[in-house]
Amino acid sequence: MSEQETTAAPEAPAAAPSVTVNDLVNIYNIIDLASKRGAFQANELSSVGAVANKVKEFVDHVQAAQTAAAEAAGEAETGQNADVKSEGDA
Repeated sequence: MSEQETTAAPEAPAAAPSVTVNDLVNIYNIIDLASKRGAFQANELSSVGAVANKVKEFVDHVQAAQTAAAEAAGEAETGQNADVKSEGDA
């Protein structure tokens, strides 16, 4: 009998699970909707509310940071464009 080599392709590493800010917004909306529909018992409301508040605070913080970064990038770009215009005028 002859031996045949088996060549198996190396497995690609599994991508790490990720959660985006959009996912967190959706989680908050689901919690909000479920609470409006009465899905939680009275004794669960404080812990559900605490989680919802933490998610909302985190989303607000990240979105504010993203907005600030976008504004800073816009200001930097505007400043660069002003430099180019002034050099062209000279």
